[in-house]
Amino acid sequence: MPLSGRVALVTGASQGIGRACALRLAAQGAAVVVAARNQEKLNELAHQITAAGGNASAIPLDVGDEQQIKAAFKTALAQFGKIDILVNNAGITRDQLVMRMKRADWDAVLNTNLTSAYLCIQQVIGSMLKQRWGRIINVTSIFGQTGQAGQANYAASKAGLIGLTMAIAREVGSRNITCNAVAPGFIDTAMTLALSDEFKQNAVKMIPLGRVGSAEDVANSVAFLASDEAAYITGHVLNVNGGMLMG
Repeated sequence: MPLSGRVALVTGASQGIGRACALRLAAQGAAVVVAARNQEKLNELAHQITAAGGNASAIPLDVGDEQQIKAAFKTALAQFGKIDILVNNAGITRDQLVMRMKRADWDAVLNTNLTSAYLCIQQVIGSMLKQRWGRIINVTSIFGQTGQAGQANYAASKAGLIGLTMAIAREVGSRNITCNAVAPGFIDTAMTLALSDEFKQNAVKMIPLGRVGSAEDVANSVAFLASDEAAYITGHVLNVNGGMLMG
């Protein structure tokens, strides 16, 4: 149990990558606070973790709302006394060509995907500095590295997360706090279910490993970065993309 005694908070934990991260961190021994908008799914996840002998708490959270962020983290800190590991995973898409993209869709994606990460980091940084240990892990995307037509808002938000990761890593590294990012490629999640079969087939052709990734592939990388084994890694973007992007 390499994460025994640690407390983790995962945003966007009700499904997909966030859910897989919560399960993996719990399996490694961490107490896990699962946060997302869907209370029913959160309760099911928390029950699954506790039924397996773990420790979990479900807190409803819309990361697009600053007051909800502050309230959720206040509740989590009151319950567990600290947050050692923060996984900023919550994210949305509002795809459209830039010439037709509405300002509201730009703002919603930047606010949910990028601004929320900054706000969540602010909520945990005090306790991490005090105990001189912390792990901050931001879930970005391959499209934050390559760009993607029709996703100017999403790509910008995910590229911003990479810059945020490096800035925070420099700010808090002297206090034994690491900040890293995981950049998934084409992962089988609810977000990709809506894509056409033709698009998926073409995407797989661009992946050297010849398959779509799983949420568990990403969760394993997050768990590694959260562990003491990754103690000398900070400001890094770990690509989990099957070789779709190299270098």
